[in-house]
Amino acid sequence: MSKEPVAVTGIGQTAHAAARRDVSLAGLVREAARRALDDARMEWADIDAVVIGKAPDFFEGVMMPELYLADALGAVGKPMLRVHTAGSVGGSTALVAANLVAARIHRTVLTLAFEKQSESNAMWGLSLPIPFQQPLLAGAGGFFAPHVRAYIRRSGAPDTIGSLVAYKDRRNALKNPYAHLHEHDLTLEQVQASPMLWDPIRYSETCPSSDGACAMILTDRAGATRAPHPPAWVHGGAMRSEPTLFAGKDSVSPQAGKDCAADVYRQAGITDPRREIDAVEMYVPFSWYEPMWLENLGFAAEGEGWKLTESGVTGLDGDLPVNPSGGVLSTNPIGASGMLRFAEAALQVRGQAGDHQIDGARRALGHAYGGGAQFFSMWLVGTEPPPG
Repeated sequence: MSKEPVAVTGIGQTAHAAARRDVSLAGLVREAARRALDDARMEWADIDAVVIGKAPDFFEGVMMPELYLADALGAVGKPMLRVHTAGSVGGSTALVAANLVAARIHRTVLTLAFEKQSESNAMWGLSLPIPFQQPLLAGAGGFFAPHVRAYIRRSGAPDTIGSLVAYKDRRNALKNPYAHLHEHDLTLEQVQASPMLWDPIRYSETCPSSDGACAMILTDRAGATRAPHPPAWVHGGAMRSEPTLFAGKDSVSPQAGKDCAADVYRQAGITDPRREIDAVEMYVPFSWYEPMWLENLGFAAEGEGWKLTESGVTGLDGDLPVNPSGGVLSTNPIGASGMLRFAEAALQVRGQAGDHQIDGARRALGHAYGGGAQFFSMWLVGTEPPPG
C-alpha cells in the first residue's frame, strides 16, 4: 500500500528570548500550538493526536513534562507521544508525526517541540562528569571545538570562515521577527574580535540560550484540500543515528549524517542537491558547522564546503541560501531548534517566510543533529504533492 501524502498546513512559533518569564511551560507550548492552529484555521477538536519533543529533562529540572502539558495542548483523551533524540529532537518529533499521517494511523496531527532553558542551566547541564565517558568540558562547545579544528586541518579552510557564517546568520535574523538575537549594529569586525571561548570558536560564533517553542499541523491529502493556503508537502524524511564514540568514527563528517541525507534525497528524487534544492535550514549551533554540513549533506565535495561560504553562495542572495531565518546561531531553544529548521523550510516553499523569503523557493531542506553528532533527522518539503 502506498503512503498517504503528508502536508504541512499550520505553522506556529513563539517569540524567542533568553527568558520567557511571562509564561509557564504550559503557556509557552500553548502559544506555539495556538498559532499553528490559527494558521491552519483549525481548532483543538480537529486534532487526532499530539507528538511532543524536547531535549533532556534536566535542562529545566522538570521530569516528563509532557504528562502535565497534555491539557495545555488539547491532548486529554487523545494519543500523545514523546520523542527524544537530544538536539535533533525537534526534527525527529516532526518525522514521527509525519509518519503517523503517512501510515494512515491519524489524519491530522499536532506536533510541537520546546525548551525553556531559563528554568535551569543547559551549559553546565552539558558539563556533567560521567564515569567512563569523554568529558564535555564546558558545554557543547567544548565537545565540538576539536572536531572543528580537525575540519580546518583537513580542509585547509582559512580562519575567517566561522566569522563569515556568524555575521551572515545574525544579519539574516534581523529579517525574522521571531528570532532571539537582533543585533542591529553588529559588524564583521566585531564578530572577529569577540572573545575566544573554545578555540577556534568565538563568542559571536556560538548559539544563544533561548526559551521558545515551535508547532506544526500535519495532515493528509483530504485535509490539505481544506487548508486556507497552499501547504508544504513532505517529499522525504529520515532519521539516522550512530554511537557517540567508536573506532573509526568520522567526527568531522559522520556517516549517519551522510546516510540520512542520501535516504531523504532518494525518497524525494533528488540527484543533485546543490542544483535541485532552493533553500536549506541547517542545524548550525557553532558557525563552523555550516561548511562541515555542506559537505556532509552532499552540497559540496570533501574539503570544499568553506569555499561556498566564502564566495557568498550560502547568503540570502546566493544560489544556495543557508539559514535565511538566522538559524540556530540566532535562536536556540534546544528541544525546538530542529523543528524550527523543519518549519522554516516549510515556510519557504509556502512562500510565507516574510522578509527572509527566498524568491521562487520550490524545494527546501530542514536538517537537525544532536548529541555528540550521532543523531540526525532531515526532511525535504516542496510546493507540489509528492508523485504517486
